[in-house]
Amino acid sequence: MKIIIIGGNGTIGRAVAGKLKDEHDVIIAGSRTGDMQPDLGRRDSILSFFEKTGHFDALVSAAGAAYLAPIQDLEEKHFRVGLDSKLLGQINLVLIGQRYINKGGSFTLTSGIVAEEPIRQGAAAMTVDAAVNAFVKAASTELTNDVRINAVAPGVVEGSPHLHHYFPGHIPVSMEKVSMAYLKSVLGILNGEVIRAY
Repeated sequence: MKIIIIGGNGTIGRAVAGKLKDEHDVIIAGSRTGDMQPDLGRRDSILSFFEKTGHFDALVSAAGAAYLAPIQDLEEKHFRVGLDSKLLGQINLVLIGQRYINKGGSFTLTSGIVAEEPIRQGAAAMTVDAAVNAFVKAASTELTNDVRINAVAPGVVEGSPHLHHYFPGHIPVSMEKVSMAYLKSVLGILNGEVIRAY
């Protein structure tokens, strides 16, 4: 299969790519590194990206930022960080990508544990992650040509120790468990699901 991994050089994306690259044609994309560098915050950049990649069988998005800060300090611009990249960026990957994905292909987006379990300073992140999950459920009912879509919702991962203090009492999730959740979406039959990796 021809598989695109957005954020393929990040902590999660690199682990997912490592599981897939031996048996599939994997294209790594990132904001600063990789085979191509689409800007998820710009629709025209995403469109240009797909024009270059052409048709594909699966897309994994392990990219997108979210802002963490006390609600007393939050302003609209802080929500925009996640809304523009992690939410609208991933939505545009699907809206534009559906023109290029092959019959029976799949989209796998990334949300997170905070969609369901709030954390301190996580109001903006929770808003975005919950919206990603909602989009996946809705889109799964309308995508054509047997195209599937799921979200993977990781907990805080072992490979991101700089985030562990935001998740007191949480057991960091192994990259093995997280990467296998993405494989379940890409290689399995699930559709419209939030695959929880925590």
